Amino acid sequence: MSDWLVVAIVFLVVVLAVWQAYQLQQIRKQVYAVPKDGNVFTLIDSTSGRLGRVEAGLAVVDQRLQDVEAKFPYAVTRTAVVAYDAFGNIAGQLSRSIALLSETGDGVVLSILVSREETLFFTKEIRSGVGSEPLSPEEDSAVGRAMGR
Repeated sequence: MSDWLVVAIVFLVVVLAVWQAYQLQQIRKQVYAVPKDGNVFTLIDSTSGRLGRVEAGLAVVDQRLQDVEAKFPYAVTRTAVVAYDAFGNIAGQLSRSIALLSETGDGVVLSILVSREETLFFTKEIRSGVGSEPLSPEEDSAVGRAMGR
């Protein structure tokens, strides 16, 4: 026999050996999947029970997710802070107007006015980006920044 025929036979034997090893591995996987007691039906029942519990848990999570998503339009998602000097007797921009608004522009604007003698705190309701009562220029600026204007 020539050398190329020997090489071809050896190559064919190696390919067949690899293919047989792969098939043997696949059979082992299937055998290991069978319970030790051989009762496949018990395995299927227990898997079905676990699957039912997972589905019930997913239903609870899905309902909670829907509840959270329903509250998103009312969540504070737009904020802005404007610092300024409210009084002439103190400098350093210690006074603040803070807008806390939802996506629809509903919420409040908080104003904290700082002077040497006292600190004043005000709140005003905001609906659709507009104050329910007249806003100071600083409050209007805070609402405008929060709304992206």
